Amino acid sequence: DLDTDRARGRSGLALAPREAAYRLFWGWTGVRRRATRRLEERRAAAASGVDRLAASFWKATMGDRAWRRLDPALWDLELSFGPVVDELRPDLIHANDFQMLGVGARAKLRAAAAGRDVKLVWDAHEYLPGMKSWKNHPWWKDAQLRHEREFAPHADAVVTVSETLAEMMRERHRLPELPEVVMNVPDTGGAVEQPRPGLRERCGIGPGTPLMVYSGAPLEQRGLHILVEALPALPEVHAALIVSYPQWRYVKRTQERAAALGVADRVHVLSYVPHRQVVPFLAEADLGVIPIHHWGNHEISLITKFFEYSHARLPVVVSDVKTMSELVRRTGQGEVFTAEDTADFTRAVTRVLEDPETYRKAYAERVPLDEWTWDGQAKRLTDLYGRILGA
Repeated sequence: DLDTDRARGRSGLALAPREAAYRLFWGWTGVRRRATRRLEERRAAAASGVDRLAASFWKATMGDRAWRRLDPALWDLELSFGPVVDELRPDLIHANDFQMLGVGARAKLRAAAAGRDVKLVWDAHEYLPGMKSWKNHPWWKDAQLRHEREFAPHADAVVTVSETLAEMMRERHRLPELPEVVMNVPDTGGAVEQPRPGLRERCGIGPGTPLMVYSGAPLEQRGLHILVEALPALPEVHAALIVSYPQWRYVKRTQERAAALGVADRVHVLSYVPHRQVVPFLAEADLGVIPIHHWGNHEISLITKFFEYSHARLPVVVSDVKTMSELVRRTGQGEVFTAEDTADFTRAVTRVLEDPETYRKAYAERVPLDEWTWDGQAKRLTDLYGRILGA
């Protein structure tokens, strides 16, 4: 190569043609590489006339079955799970959320063709029309909607996570009966494990330091950055962010913002603990925060962290999303603030910290913690299984 020839003493003049050829080659390679990247970006955006024409053609000719063209990745789930389900020869299939609905429905149909009666329970976690797309592709959500519409009629029963969502699912899919509500609540059975070290020790603070906690996925629409934005107006308060992916860019930006505001020493980013340690881990805080923004599914959900905070007997500060804010106002277990309003969030936190025992009393007087356990919710599920199996 050129470096070897230079080391052997070949003159620059003798090597000049080869050097020019190499420069030309690498320049052409760079042009082609950049063109390929632009093409990949355009294909990912599906914004060309050909892409739009293709999508319109598939929708017009295939109807709800067009998901096969709009998001072929759904077939990956079938290829992975379908043969396993068939091999198990189940009496009942519990399909988890909208993407696994198709896997369960097709397995049910294959069983019927083989002379076996298999029941399908669809566990609907999301109201798909109100959900933010998981993928940045213009066809993705439409594909999921069509996939769900095609296979929803094959469900023998539907379960979901709130009464509001149950009503919406019945109306959307014209279900013959209201879905069973099975909430995402903690499993409080068995031995509780005490985390070592505890939350305050991991934050490096003592028992007298006011501490608010956020626990959950670090997504921008979950609004956890508002804890940082409020800290300059809450001079004694610390914030613990217990997140599933501390390395995500949004978390890093939130930490950078804390540094810019001069509150980095009061922001503590922590990783998850094992599930049997979650409640005692959270219980060391003074209040739990649910700062989610107004988004379709946020309005109708009772999310897992709400019940985890409740079992930890934490006063809750929740944004004014419909279902959770109504419940908090009814039980008195916390304060409601206007979503994305830092001043109103600061007001709610201050009010809780001034009189936390008023909110904690709600857990003894008005909050149905006995119902908000997995043992209680699991019975609803097993009773449903028994009904549709005729057991």
